Amino acid sequence: MQLVVLGAAAGGGFPQWNCNCRNCAGVRDGSVRATPRTQSSICVRADGAADWALFNTSPDILQQIKQFRPLQPGRAIRDTGIRGIVLMDGQVDHTTGLYMLRERGEKMPLWCTDPVFEDLSSGNPLLRVLEHFCGVDRHTVPIDGSRFSIPGVAGITFAAMALKSAAAPYSPHRNDPVPGDNIGVTITDNASGKRVFYAPGLAEIEAHVWQAMQAADAVLVDGTFWTDDEMISLGLSKKRGSDIGHLAQSGTGGMLEWLGELPDSTRKVLIHINNTNPILDEDSRERAELHARGIEVAYDGMEICL
Repeated sequence: MQLVVLGAAAGGGFPQWNCNCRNCAGVRDGSVRATPRTQSSICVRADGAADWALFNTSPDILQQIKQFRPLQPGRAIRDTGIRGIVLMDGQVDHTTGLYMLRERGEKMPLWCTDPVFEDLSSGNPLLRVLEHFCGVDRHTVPIDGSRFSIPGVAGITFAAMALKSAAAPYSPHRNDPVPGDNIGVTITDNASGKRVFYAPGLAEIEAHVWQAMQAADAVLVDGTFWTDDEMISLGLSKKRGSDIGHLAQSGTGGMLEWLGELPDSTRKVLIHINNTNPILDEDSRERAELHARGIEVAYDGMEICL
């Protein structure tokens, strides 16, 4: 299995266009040693396969396709290596890129849960707009853990589970979350049996989530904030990370504690990293702590081969 990180940042990317926090200002003027990142997305295929499953379509999708040439294999006058799109949630930073792919010559093959489909048909009627262009061939993502596959993406299967997080701000049930607003997905290579667990938005490690993490050979999980009050302490928000559906890395019960309970053989990667997170600074104390714990920070172009 080959998994490629197309974008590793949270919404707004890094540096964020209007932000002058230490990280964003520092990466612009060179005073902070850090790597710019586009907004969160990955793609995956089995070894030797021609085409890919894309997870999330960020507003940066056109730049990401340009940077990762296998997604544009050039086999015909109009071509794409994207055979299916899976949405992890209905958030703007994970769905806006669907607009950028509207020139597709056939209906867009889209996998999402029922709540996400409803949000993108009503609260933010993106899918209705696409009907004026390529249209959408929508498939339901089951959240009971049953496996599903994507035609044209041979050799790998997928299994989704509901996560505790938050619905998109425009969702009619923003303050009344339902199962399927946000999912984690286990990606399995059918030949080798190797597994990746992917969950860029994760507010709580529930029992079924922990089982999936323990069963995986690699985990790519929520790395949004270092502390729960990160945005508050910088004067950028009145909300904690947990209020918007993200488990902090540090502190009691934080992501680092959970990752520390996984076997040393498990590859541990943080993804969906907010521009304020000190782990983006490669010389920071927080980055050194991750290194000591064997935890990686995702970056655009990162590859995981299992």
